[in-house]
Amino acid sequence: MPTITKSTISSSEVGTLWMTYQIKSLMGVFVNRFAQDSKDKKARKILENHVKENEKLLTKIEGIYHKESAVIPEAFTDQDIFDDAPILFDDIFHIMFLRVMMKINLGFNAIHLGMSYREDILNFYESTVKNSQETYRICTEYLTDQGVLAKPPYVSMPKEVEFIEEEKYMSGIRLFGNKRALNTLEIAYLFQTLEVNIFGMQLMAGFSQVAKEKEIKEYFISGKELAKKIVSNTSSLLLQSDIQPPSTWAGKATDSVVPPFSDKIMMYCTNIMASYSVGNSALGMSFSMRSDLPAKLAISAKDTLDFAREGGKLMIKHKWLEEPPQMEDRSLLTQNKQ
Repeated sequence: MPTITKSTISSSEVGTLWMTYQIKSLMGVFVNRFAQDSKDKKARKILENHVKENEKLLTKIEGIYHKESAVIPEAFTDQDIFDDAPILFDDIFHIMFLRVMMKINLGFNAIHLGMSYREDILNFYESTVKNSQETYRICTEYLTDQGVLAKPPYVSMPKEVEFIEEEKYMSGIRLFGNKRALNTLEIAYLFQTLEVNIFGMQLMAGFSQVAKEKEIKEYFISGKELAKKIVSNTSSLLLQSDIQPPSTWAGKATDSVVPPFSDKIMMYCTNIMASYSVGNSALGMSFSMRSDLPAKLAISAKDTLDFAREGGKLMIKHKWLEEPPQMEDRSLLTQNKQ
């Protein structure tokens, strides 16, 4: 039986490192291909710089795995990319993709940092958070300079501190039965839901064009329709408060039908996006103070979760879903000994 010391890696650290490796491996494949496809020099430089930094982070994880004599995950490799395929997405979408993935990375890395104990792993997640922050800022500045990044609506600044005086505020009902106007926190999370699903529509459109397997193509089409439905419902909520939903973000798929990526990596990317969308809906529900909003966000979250589960079944069917490291099955070990 091994001795537990302060340098022993914990089960949570093994799990989060495994997940981080999967995501960063995926990022390496996608962003490297996008860098090759980008025509804009500034966009290409942003993508190339991220590829280099991402490779350093992957190497750090591999170093920890080697130190622990653990097998390195298979994750994603050059076998998941087809260099001779035409460009699938335009330059703006490449940076949109990187920006959204950095938002996802920021969330995951911050959570994983809070689940770490060993010094080298704490240091690793601190560096990943820093890298994600910097890349997110650069992508946001680039898209803003290009004039293609839709922003949340502006609001008059508060002039005095106010307190909620009636329970009707929570129900959202005003005089004559009208819903009260959305507050700025509610707008913030609704806007994020809108942003990620508009991006998801374009991503699913591109993936559905190039997927090889018929059932995978149909899955991506259903993802596009789900994203459209969520965009429509979220836009309606904003319009009820006389808030004009932003026009569709720039950045889109080309007319190519030749796959630059394997079905396996596109499915995993879709799973990450769906997981992020569910998490964003959960946060929106937590911070919404108008009773009708959590119920509506819950429907979107359930639909997205069901979509993600169907994707998981497809990945298992095609043997694309790598199994995370497992705890020892004590019952099984006992049975084997007998």
